[in-house]
Amino acid sequence: MRLETRIRSLGMRALASQRFLKFKRTLARVRGTIDGKPSAVHYFHQVDDPYSFLVVQHLPALIADYNLPLHTHLISNDDAAYQGDAERFAKWAYNDASSIAPFYGESLPQHLNSPLPTQEKIAQANKLLAAFVGQPNFPEQAMLIGRDLWQNIDSLEPKPDAEGDDRQSSETLKAGNLLIKKLGHYRGGVLYFEGEWFWGVDRIHLLRKRLADEGFAKDSLKEQEQEQEQGRLTVGLPTTAKVMEPLKVKPACAKAVTLEYFPSLRSPYTAIGHQAVVDLIAHSGVELKLRPVMPMLMRGIPAPRDKQQYIITDCAREARAKEIPFGNFVDPFGDPVKRAFALYPGALSLGRGLEFISAYLAACFAQGIDIDSDKGLRVVVGNAGLDWTELHSESAKFAWENILEDNLQNMLGAGLWGVPSFRISGGSKEGKFSCWGQDRIWRVEHEIALRSEHF
Repeated sequence: MRLETRIRSLGMRALASQRFLKFKRTLARVRGTIDGKPSAVHYFHQVDDPYSFLVVQHLPALIADYNLPLHTHLISNDDAAYQGDAERFAKWAYNDASSIAPFYGESLPQHLNSPLPTQEKIAQANKLLAAFVGQPNFPEQAMLIGRDLWQNIDSLEPKPDAEGDDRQSSETLKAGNLLIKKLGHYRGGVLYFEGEWFWGVDRIHLLRKRLADEGFAKDSLKEQEQEQEQGRLTVGLPTTAKVMEPLKVKPACAKAVTLEYFPSLRSPYTAIGHQAVVDLIAHSGVELKLRPVMPMLMRGIPAPRDKQQYIITDCAREARAKEIPFGNFVDPFGDPVKRAFALYPGALSLGRGLEFISAYLAACFAQGIDIDSDKGLRVVVGNAGLDWTELHSESAKFAWENILEDNLQNMLGAGLWGVPSFRISGGSKEGKFSCWGQDRIWRVEHEIALRSEHF
């Protein structure tokens, strides 16, 4: 293994370790004690971020269920470097948030094909909401102002008791931006508690679990959870409306449906979600079009250091929660990924494309196999059920760069740029549905079920 690969791998292993998580928690708690600041949850809201609009609907339940304060902050849009593809980001975020909102019992108003919020309207919303930062009625006002921003873009009106002030808005945004940067994050719709970040509605249940584990749950919540365990309640996470249950696809009912799966060989999120995708494919009988793409950093898409750190720590936390093997890294960045992709077309031609992807991801993210050497790559090939010599001979028939470029253009054409991404078509519905992320595999199954023969 080359020295540069070893150094990167050791750094990733450290970030993914439980020791690092405990260190971050302990350090934050000690700093709070030294500064005389009691334990508190911090929430960072961005008015033009649809994920913030979904998260803020959960805040009243957090306040009601736990014995600790919730401090609210207002921030502005994150830098383009954090968005991956700034041209596509806003539209993708709105479409994705709209897609999942009903399942969380939340609402995201449709703006009837109107443009996304203008800078003028965003400034108006910030001016109105800044007056409520740190106040008990912040969640309510954020929902009211956000609803007008998304639904009535051309008629944003002041809320009761709102006294918009440009200077207050500017100072409030500056303070929020400085604090989130100081604490180590970059995006709205995120909650922070003593060294740990929880972004979006997908992670609120993990925050709630930590708060409960550390003894902050109120007695009323404990009684409710006891009733849930006894089977008398079927309510899931607290929401503002009845939750819509996602559909489960029945065995072998999706043969008329096509799933395009866009993984990467260096994506932690692909690694922790991959087996669930494999299981869904096998269970549903869906027709698979496997479309791997080059890693984002190797395509020139930036990822600042704090974003990379959050990704690794978040993936490690998800893997532990779901009992997925993860953390014994050998980083395949650069030549190792290219060598693997050079073999991929042969594996696909021999009917083992998905198995090759599975074996490589396991080697890099869970097994610590040295994929930077021929010896390690041979192990991967063997684990995929392939013969080394035959695979090289078959792969030589294909131009792997052209295959990956075609896959990338298909993914970009779906309005996506990150991995893992999915596009579903066929079956009983017209059109195509696209989504991105291991957090959306349940949404992929729901869409496949909708298009299947029976559900």
